[in-house]
Amino acid sequence: MDKFGMLQELGAGDFQHLNGSLEAHLKGTENVLISWGSSELLQIAGLFHAAYGTAGFDENMVSLSQRQEIARTIGCDEEALVYLYCSCDRDYVFPQFGKVPEIQFKDRFAGSTFKLDSATVKLFCELTVANELELVYSSEEFKLKYGAELFELFQGMDNYLSFEARKAYKSALSNFA
Repeated sequence: MDKFGMLQELGAGDFQHLNGSLEAHLKGTENVLISWGSSELLQIAGLFHAAYGTAGFDENMVSLSQRQEIARTIGCDEEALVYLYCSCDRDYVFPQFGKVPEIQFKDRFAGSTFKLDSATVKLFCELTVANELELVYSSEEFKLKYGAELFELFQGMDNYLSFEARKAYKSALSNFA
């Protein structure tokens, strides 16, 4: 059984998401990361990036109490990145990109703050760009509404991004440059 099917066995449901189902968006995000030649860790995190809900998508597929089971299903490092992504207090974290040398992360579930190491920041930024670009690719309305804001965010993240992610956001959001 595939990892996504195993997650559904743990009780993950499908939800409506912008332009269709959450499952379609998650698989689309994974495909963006695959097209960039991203690591398997990032690809799996892309497929499960909303498992616990996010600051932008409040529905959670599975409960935080199932973290150990999710880690057994998708891998410990992958689950840790998924948790980090889902737990991000975007209003606290995003404004720091491009403005400070070290990113202070705030966990919206636990309320804790901590410094992210460079490798983790790179993974987090790559996943963020893939997630948002999948929505941009899927919805002209989303692109028009959030494109300028996303371009500014991605510019702030630029030093942490792969060549492929940089190229993709600059191409997809070129009219906001």
